[in-house]
Amino acid sequence: MGIFTPGNPLKNERTRHLYALYELIYTAVDLAAAVLFVIGSFLFFSEETKTAGTWCFVVGSIFFAAKPLLRIARELHYWRLGNLDKLAKRAEG
Repeated sequence: MGIFTPGNPLKNERTRHLYALYELIYTAVDLAAAVLFVIGSFLFFSEETKTAGTWCFVVGSIFFAAKPLLRIARELHYWRLGNLDKLAKRAEG
């Protein structure tokens, strides 16, 4: 099982479950980042809340940066599962 292979999520029940889990996390991170940016935008309307707005943008940016890291983590997880499957087949044979 190679990295960034389109068929990886459909290999077996374990990879389908893994794909669903990562998609759920990815969507939650995406939503959190978007909400923080909207809140930060509103906080910038007032001088008193600009610092809080800046922090919302910083944390939202970290969430946006986490998205590609989640995709890489998922692909490495698939790759590790594929290697474990190969090892299991070798042990059986």
